[in-house]
Formats: sequence, structure tokens, C-alpha cells
Amino acid sequence: MLQKNDIAPDFTLYATPDQKITLSEFKGRNVILAFYPADWSPVCSDQMALYNETLKFFHKYDAEIFGISVDSKWCHLAFSQSRNLHFPLLADFEAKGEIAKKYGVYDEEEGECKRALFVINKDGIIEWSYLSPTAINPGADGILDALENLNTK
Repeated sequence: MLQKNDIAPDFTLYATPDQKITLSEFKGRNVILAFYPADWSPVCSDQMALYNETLKFFHKYDAEIFGISVDSKWCHLAFSQSRNLHFPLLADFEAKGEIAKKYGVYDEEEGECKRALFVINKDGIIEWSYLSPTAINPGADGILDALENLNTK
């Protein structure tokens, strides 16, 4: 798993069925990547709902959040609409788990992303990362602490 001071690998993934997002387009802003196993699972649903409720705090630190799983862009669309999410879910679908592998958070045995968080600074450098047990929602405190530390540099 990538750690503090590693360069965040760039990527381009589908955010909607017809729109892609490229990480490097967000240089100059802080970025949060929330890798998670699967749409519709109970822990993932709670985790994404929490981040939806925490958006105003992330934005206070000039940070954008992206959820990433191996689900398809269509699955993400349905999940996002059903949960009324206001941040993009990115489809690491084809090649399956390619970006999760670059970040060192792909679970080969399960064929899905591990539950991992990354805070990337405005220069594209990882400032904080955390691997959570799959069955546990990691919450937002670690993300907010990392953003606060960035703010005091």
C-alpha cells in the first residue's frame, strides 16, 4: 500500500456512463480517495453516506473526495442516485482493479478493492493513508485530521 510522501499514481476513470475524471486535473486541490469493496454492501453504503454528510468539511479544506471500487459505471450510477450522493464514484472496472493495484489496495482473493483511504496534497503527493479492516467503516476522523495537518503546514 502506498504511504506518506509517495507520488499518487495518476489515473482516468469513469465517474458517470459518459464522463471520465483524471486525477491530475485536480492538482492544486487536495484530494481524498476512498477505495471500498462494493456498492450496495452495508458497510460501504454507510461509509459513502457518511462522506456525503461530511462534504462541507472536506470542501472547507479545499478537498475533493472520490469513491473508487471495481463496480461498473452503471452500478455506481444506480447506487449514487439511490443514496443521493453528491460526490463522484469512480469505476475501476476495466481492467478490473488496475488503479487499486497501483495504490496497493486490490484484494486478489476477493476480486475487489480493499477499504483504504488516501489524502493527496495539492502537489499530488500522498500525505496520509489508512487501510481499514473490510468489515469496519473507517469513518472520517482520520481524513479530517490529515486535512487539518495539511492546513497547518
